[in-house]
Amino acid sequence: MSNERKSLLVNVTNNSNYYNSIPTPIPLSVINNNEKNLMNIEQDKIEEDGFFQYMSTRHSRRQTKGLDTNDHFGVSMDDDMVEITTDARRDVSDLIDRSQGSKNLMDVPLVDDSTSRTHYDDFHTIDWLKDLNRDRFRHRIIQKRKKESVWQKIVTLHDSWSGWICVLLVGFSSGIVAAVVDIGTSWLSNIKDGICLNAFWLNKPQCCWASKNLTFDDYNNPKCPEWFSWPEVFNDWNDGFGEFLISYFFYTFWAVLFSVFAVLLVRVFAPYASGSGLPEIKTILSGFIIRGYLGKWTLLIKTVGMMLSTSSALILGKEGPFVHIACCCGNIFSYLFPKYGKNEAKKREILSAASAAGVAVAFGAPIGGVLFSLEEVSYYFPLKTMWRSFFCAMMGAFAVRMINPYGNGHDVQFSIDYKAPWSSFELIPFILLGILGGIWGACFIKFNIFWSRYRKTTALGRYPITEVVVVALITAIITFPNPYTRLSMTDLIKILVGQCKAEDESYLCNYRRNFTSANAKILPADAGPGVYKALWRLFMALIVQITLMMFTIGIKVPSGLLIPSMSIGAIAGRMAGIGVEQLAYHYPKFILFQNECSKADESCVTPGLYAIVGACAFLGGATKMTVSLVVIMFELTGGLTYIVPLMAAAVTAKWVGDAFGKGGIYDAQIELNGYPFLDNKEEFNYTTLASDVMTPRPGEPPLSVLTQEGMSLAEIEQVLKETSFTGYPVVVSRDSQHLVGYILRRDLQMAISQQRRNPRVSGRSMVYFNQTVPQNSTSSNAAMSLRFYKLLDLAPVTITDQTPMETVIDMFRKLGLRITLVTHNGRLLGIITKKDVLRHTYSMNNHESVFT
Repeated sequence: MSNERKSLLVNVTNNSNYYNSIPTPIPLSVINNNEKNLMNIEQDKIEEDGFFQYMSTRHSRRQTKGLDTNDHFGVSMDDDMVEITTDARRDVSDLIDRSQGSKNLMDVPLVDDSTSRTHYDDFHTIDWLKDLNRDRFRHRIIQKRKKESVWQKIVTLHDSWSGWICVLLVGFSSGIVAAVVDIGTSWLSNIKDGICLNAFWLNKPQCCWASKNLTFDDYNNPKCPEWFSWPEVFNDWNDGFGEFLISYFFYTFWAVLFSVFAVLLVRVFAPYASGSGLPEIKTILSGFIIRGYLGKWTLLIKTVGMMLSTSSALILGKEGPFVHIACCCGNIFSYLFPKYGKNEAKKREILSAASAAGVAVAFGAPIGGVLFSLEEVSYYFPLKTMWRSFFCAMMGAFAVRMINPYGNGHDVQFSIDYKAPWSSFELIPFILLGILGGIWGACFIKFNIFWSRYRKTTALGRYPITEVVVVALITAIITFPNPYTRLSMTDLIKILVGQCKAEDESYLCNYRRNFTSANAKILPADAGPGVYKALWRLFMALIVQITLMMFTIGIKVPSGLLIPSMSIGAIAGRMAGIGVEQLAYHYPKFILFQNECSKADESCVTPGLYAIVGACAFLGGATKMTVSLVVIMFELTGGLTYIVPLMAAAVTAKWVGDAFGKGGIYDAQIELNGYPFLDNKEEFNYTTLASDVMTPRPGEPPLSVLTQEGMSLAEIEQVLKETSFTGYPVVVSRDSQHLVGYILRRDLQMAISQQRRNPRVSGRSMVYFNQTVPQNSTSSNAAMSLRFYKLLDLAPVTITDQTPMETVIDMFRKLGLRITLVTHNGRLLGIITKKDVLRHTYSMNNHESVFT
């Protein structure tokens, strides 16, 4: 062969069906020119075909770079000749593949679904890797185009700041909704007691703000002439037993009415608005799809229903559902920005920031909200999400501050005005409160899960409205006689964490002191009869709240358990604080008190601090939170001085609770509901292999697979009809089972639906998943053949059958996998899904618990 004219000789092996008729040798210059053309149009091809078509092209090019000649993907060169083997470079194949130009072969691209909001079905898991790769590809395209024009630079800037604008809107809207809920809840709660006749839209504190005759009763409740109790509205029944009866009737009437409205709204308009929503939020943030759970109707009904249910005297709170409400705002606003609205993985960055804002607006704790999102609910939390969560929580707290729904001029609900130092011996009662909180949390979790399971498996679950009405009626009847249970739990906590002052005449502050002025120093004193009366009623309130909370959490109304747990803990803590205070007063020479409580002119014990620590301990026992809980508590109260006592109580509560069972109440509810949540904080310490978990197991039917070639369109449609899998492995043949790739069910269905519109496509049309198509498949008298090569994922995540399950679980957690394929020497053996991993983990944990 002459050196003046080099030519390309294409040799075809005997088993090749692709190159059957090769014309005269093609000049190398032609190849080089086509190489340049391909390189020049590559960027345009990327934008036209989309991400997956581009990745398929790149994959096929890598196969032909001459790195592996043993598998017939290589290119070998000498001085005079380039030899391209059977499965040679795909871009050059357009020059020599006669089937490319055939009218009987349709090369089917990936169907463009850019007009749809999402590409996942309900109750399915997202593909984190694919979604994040898609976003990186979109970002590269935007960065490439920004130099083309001024408009493209503006588009690039908008893409950069869209995340900040989105979390700004989410945080501000969450704060506004939270303030409206707080104001509405306060008004509805006071309606059970009476009404401001001169301005009915004002609650009791607002009605009495400008009163010149403001007084307080024995339980620190405000009283003024402008506020009329229901017996005072009816002048003939404003004293004696008639007053008690009228108050009892209206309290019960309003409580039942509010609960009925709440459950009807939920049942009729938004069933997803019931409960706190935190277990579902954790599951959604882990990559699960629950359609409608974060929708507009859910937001509206959750907001209104939460005001009604919290005001109905039920033992539940509104702070937990604020996270659900904020995430609804995040989901709604994310659709204003396609970067987040059309990418489920990116949307979860907004939802993580929204959950931080939910805690921030609920407790006035923006830093605690960020830590709560990181520690408790978020699954994917990169650094940029932390900054956006901080900004979102800040905006939410700022919106609440502007509206000032608490009416106390503070950013927090339970602001304390004392900074008395705590003594070292008090760590003992603080730790004891942590132990009690851990025991309480373990008992509450076990009984609540038992009762929820009973509700789901018996006839009780078929009558949710009746259950709510009965619980509300019993709660109103039991709680009215006790002034402490008649109060809203938020108001009760405010009283319990407060410090007695000289002008305070409530039962809790009935000490034998002689004050000479309102600014007199609070000195240690003996408890009077009012204190013991208050202790007895607080003890009864503790029993009532514990019992009713067990049966209330889980009914079909918007409800949270954070404030009820804090209320129970605050009652226990205040009682313990009064006990320690009296011991220190009567026995100042005791070994624990002699160093710090021997001075008669100083009080070494602050009962309100014990209420704060008790609230932290009992909430930590139920939720198993630690760091975020401590930060929330000192932001909630403003008590920065008391971080160490809070830390001691929270850590002790978690240790004790973990001794009875791993996970908090939200983890237990996730397990009860069967959500596919793979906790990234748990460790897997078993020696099982992927072959022990994969599907199919020995004796089970084989996997539903598609072959690379040889299947008709009717056969593929039959597979789709008989199965409901989210995707199908593609193999070379059923005999060899060598893995080629993986195709999603949705992509396959959309492509078939689109091609069925072509009259030349029928059930007899042959379908190919390889780029090299046999020439005899494109004869003019046959039905049009289809090539689905561009729909194929050529690089699915695979493992071998000997991979330890510990490694597999780490892959699912850290990569956010939906499935992984199991192979042996390149042959497909099975598949492992996220549900398979969860099922295996659950069975191994239960098996261990039986023998331990």
